Amino acid sequence: MSKSFLIIGLGRFGQSTARMLTMLGHEVVVVDKRADRVGAVKDNVMRAIQADTTDERAVAQLGIRNFDCVVICIGDDIRASVLATVLCREMGAKKIVAKAQDDLHQKLLIKTGADRVVQPEHDGGIRLARSLVAEGVLDSLDLSDEYSINEVEIPKDWIGRSLAQIDVRNRYGVSVIAMRRDGHVSVNIDPNEPFHKEDSIYLMGDDKSLERICGA
Repeated sequence: MSKSFLIIGLGRFGQSTARMLTMLGHEVVVVDKRADRVGAVKDNVMRAIQADTTDERAVAQLGIRNFDCVVICIGDDIRASVLATVLCREMGAKKIVAKAQDDLHQKLLIKTGADRVVQPEHDGGIRLARSLVAEGVLDSLDLSDEYSINEVEIPKDWIGRSLAQIDVRNRYGVSVIAMRRDGHVSVNIDPNEPFHKEDSIYLMGDDKSLERICGA
């Protein structure tokens, strides 16, 4: 199901997040105060806007309420990042995910309205994009351009059923390589042991198959 995203801040992280969300089939609008950054991604997204998101009037014109999620990727300017977060929250953002440069920045963002805060490396936008559109994804590791390992929450219809009953590999085209239960990770999974609601599993496969199984 397609979602709509507003990406604020177009450094390398913001650009990679925007491009990946578009590749995954979602509607993406991007905003940055620098014309060169807006120009760099305008052909890869639905709409690109040059605006200062610390200006209340500029933010008011973005239609914050219309997006499923606002992603604030301003990591190098704490003041601008926090102001954008505050303004988006005040204007009715449904969900705010923000980038932080350190633990203090993360605390400020949470206190001022962010629902989720990440501290990624420069190329972490691809990883974030996948987790944004697959809500059950807890963590992700890219193996290549097409293959990944995702730690995901147990799908609701798997609870009380075992690997043998679900037939994961043949049905979904992915492999369950480990399971986390009560804080412990095990690679030796009993194929006849039913999954618990609190379990998470590590899936390895191609990105399209992983997106389907994670609800993207």
